[in-house]
Amino acid sequence: MAASLPTAVSASAANDHVLPGEAHEHLQLSSEDRQRITERTKWVLDSPDPPGFRQEFLGSFRNTVFCSKNKKLSSSQPPLACFGSFLRSVFPILNWARDYKASMFKNDLLSGLTLASLCIPQSIGYAALAQLKPQYGLYTSVVPPLIYSTMGTSRELAIGPVAVVSLLISAMVSKVVNPITDPVSYNKLVFTVTFFTGTFQALFGLFRLGFLVDFLSQAAIVGFMAGAAIVIGLQQLKGLLGISHFTTKTDVVSVLISVAKSLHTSWYPQNFILGWSFLIFILITRFIGKRNRKLFWLPAIAPLVSVILSTLIVYLTRADEHGIKIIKHFKGGLNPSSVNQLQFNSPHLREAVKIGLVCAIIALTEAVAVGRSFATIKGYNMDGNKEMIAMGFMNIAGSMSSCYVATGSFSRTAVNFSAGCQTAVSNIVMAITVLISLQLLTGLLYYTPIAILASIILSALPGLINYTEAYNIWKVDKLDFLACAGAFFGVLFASVEIGLMVAVAVSFAKIILNALRPRVEELGRLPGTDIFCEVDQYPVAHAVPGILIIRLNSGLLCFTNANPLRDRILNWVTEENGKEATKSPISGIILDMSSVTNIDYAGILALEETNKKLLSGGIKLAIASPRWQVIHKLKVAKFVDKVGRDCIFLTVCEAVDSFVGSKFTGPGNC
Repeated sequence: MAASLPTAVSASAANDHVLPGEAHEHLQLSSEDRQRITERTKWVLDSPDPPGFRQEFLGSFRNTVFCSKNKKLSSSQPPLACFGSFLRSVFPILNWARDYKASMFKNDLLSGLTLASLCIPQSIGYAALAQLKPQYGLYTSVVPPLIYSTMGTSRELAIGPVAVVSLLISAMVSKVVNPITDPVSYNKLVFTVTFFTGTFQALFGLFRLGFLVDFLSQAAIVGFMAGAAIVIGLQQLKGLLGISHFTTKTDVVSVLISVAKSLHTSWYPQNFILGWSFLIFILITRFIGKRNRKLFWLPAIAPLVSVILSTLIVYLTRADEHGIKIIKHFKGGLNPSSVNQLQFNSPHLREAVKIGLVCAIIALTEAVAVGRSFATIKGYNMDGNKEMIAMGFMNIAGSMSSCYVATGSFSRTAVNFSAGCQTAVSNIVMAITVLISLQLLTGLLYYTPIAILASIILSALPGLINYTEAYNIWKVDKLDFLACAGAFFGVLFASVEIGLMVAVAVSFAKIILNALRPRVEELGRLPGTDIFCEVDQYPVAHAVPGILIIRLNSGLLCFTNANPLRDRILNWVTEENGKEATKSPISGIILDMSSVTNIDYAGILALEETNKKLLSGGIKLAIASPRWQVIHKLKVAKFVDKVGRDCIFLTVCEAVDSFVGSKFTGPGNC
């Protein structure tokens, strides 16, 4: 094996014809080089202690609440200034409202009105999907958007009820309380679930627990959304066909059986004709809007136009007397208080907490993903933790004002963006418009056909199915695609809960497999450089004679992978020394720990055992590039004293220099 080591500084003039990194095969380290390596080793060993759990927790909380970039708040800061900083952090509207201009309001007004024209029919339809009365969907489009506009950091995100969360509410809450036989208890449980959803979301943001949402991987979300879109579409067959008796189950088999039975008994084709006609109309307007960006408003107002026209048709022809099912009367006015309907002493409290957690994760995942995508287009940063806090408080307030779970809608956010919104004022305009509609226009919706609401929901579903991303997941990572497929088929053929459980289980399995069997790579030096990289990835890189350089490609060296890593290293040494072609046996091992961000007690014990066994065979162990938490724990556990302070290095290159320059002959040097 060829070697390539850095040129000694003192001999550089005498070796001008030698490439950098090759002269050390023949030269010893100069005293200056030894002093340099020793000094840099002190940097590693004498670094200050990292912050403890309490400091990190309090610092995280302080940064979230006060949005402070400094690690410590100035003790000389006046209390009033501190309170002002707190208010600006909690209510971002105080930051951007000072620079708000009349020209911006013109764009926000147009966006808000366009948003309301889409929101009103969608909210009524999503309330029906959640098995709630129409007014609850409209209530959810009033209070949550108003609160989010003051606390949220996204300028484009449109808040209100969405299809997937409505399906979750319907599928999970209806298993606890039947919405048909006991609608009052069902409503109370929905409000309680909404309260816990908001509580979990606020806690995730306050304590920076957003990583919990990431356990539901993007692949799982893609599969879940696609499966949910198909389930939602099948659920709309009830309204589209005018079926009176429909299954409460959500799996595709049960729904198709229910439809087949209804087709032989009572269904009204007039509903299908009316609904299908306006569905085609909405899809055509969407196609036109995509082809001509200036006509963005056309697909946005198409659902409202469909509601108005279909209502007029039914009213003028009295089609409701001939089988067309209509909404009929529903309550309008301001959001009534629902504080006394929250059930914290209910026997269903445990189920409410569980459903609230699931809804919190799904709602946050959708909202943060949508908000960040549009923030990237606009070129600003969206604070994920503040978004969680805003979502949490708006849902807590919503649960007390007759709203169910609200989150960011992709379709309405896209409309808001296309309409040219500048700030969250568009949400305020939308909420006020919906509120006026609740006050004045609910009576006009008496003859609105249910088939039209089904058509509006169906028109929004294609955006939930992302074929391109599913194909890319298949190409990139087959295990990720397994999570995607598991979520898809679980939702489709079992239930929403089963689909989520499969997705989370596969995601956890992937994490566990990666933790149990992390990759361990041999490093070699690229010719003419001081760069060490994986020899499998870069065949041109060559190893250093007598030295085995190993990189631990794991973020955590812990009880799950410590023993396998120890055995892998020892077996590797045995294999290398057992090769007939080996010119020089392994006399030193360098562990590159630059990828290891933390280590536990089991990991330290594994390193100690590895060091003992290597020393018994005359092999020296060195640690290179240890991270802050790692070197701190190695010092606390006295591992540094056991292996020797001269065996800790800042870089792999310095460790190689030290090994070759000292002509290591055995453990006595350690």
